Amino acid sequence: MTTQSTSATPYDRLGGESAVRQLVQRFYELMDQLPEAHAIRRLHPESLSGSETMLFEYLSGWFGGPNLYIAKKGHPRLRMRHGPYPIGVRERDEWMLCMTQALTEQIEDVNFRNALIQQFSDLATHMINS
Repeated sequence: MTTQSTSATPYDRLGGESAVRQLVQRFYELMDQLPEAHAIRRLHPESLSGSETMLFEYLSGWFGGPNLYIAKKGHPRLRMRHGPYPIGVRERDEWMLCMTQALTEQIEDVNFRNALIQQFSDLATHMINS
C-alpha cells in the first residue's frame, strides 16, 4: 500500500497528464450534452477541440504540473482573455455545473474534490464581467 504524500500537487493527486486530459474531455462533453449548460456552450466555438487544448494546458500548470499554457502564451491573464465574452452569474453557474460533475465523476476523495470545486468556484466567480 502506498501513502499519499502531503507535498503531492493536485496534478499528482489527480493522476498526472492523462487524468487532467480525462477531466477536461469530460467537462466539455458535459458542456455539449447538458441542456442546462446552453448559455456557456454558446460562448464557445462549434468545435470544442481548441478550447479543450487550452483548458488542458492551463489546468496542467494550475494543478502544479507542467506550465504548458504559460510556455505557449505567457501569463494566462484570464479576465483579459475572457473579456470579449459576456460572463454573468448564469454562465458561471453553468460552467461550474459541468466542472463539478466532471470532478465528482473522477475524484473519489471527497475532501480533495470539494477543495478543487471551491477553487474552481472562486476562479469562475472572478471571471464574471457582466
